[in-house]
Amino acid sequence: MTEPNSLPDGIEIRTLGPADVDAVVEIETEAFTTPWKADTFSSLIGRDGVELVVMVDRSDGVIGYAVLWCILDQGELANLALSPVRRGSGLGAHLLRHVVDVARGRGVQKLFLEVRASNTPAIELYLRFGFSDVGTRRAYYDNPKEDARVMLLELA
Repeated sequence: MTEPNSLPDGIEIRTLGPADVDAVVEIETEAFTTPWKADTFSSLIGRDGVELVVMVDRSDGVIGYAVLWCILDQGELANLALSPVRRGSGLGAHLLRHVVDVARGRGVQKLFLEVRASNTPAIELYLRFGFSDVGTRRAYYDNPKEDARVMLLELA
């Protein structure tokens, strides 16, 4: 990994709380064609095996978030997104590094994710972090119908 380690000034990553849900849903709706609802995020807060984090800019509030499922020694990066104006800024690498560190701290040895086959910027980021392709889920996504690349990062 060649990503910088320290967050830019004014940016922090912390646990998602109830007050963050509306901002996260707004980013979710801009990032995904079948977005999760506020109730979904709210129901995950405090749930065993779920790590919810937000990236916050001191000036602009919540600018990104991630959802990580951890079950025994396996994890799944369920969602990771930045607000549209922050994409391509390098902040996604900071958020992904944080998630990988959290997964490692929870004893996760294999971290999986699915990503749209056409999402080249995300795929390039995951490859830089050492994820590799392990499969394809045909017609996994809707609006438009598209395959998902299944990727794996070995942490053990």
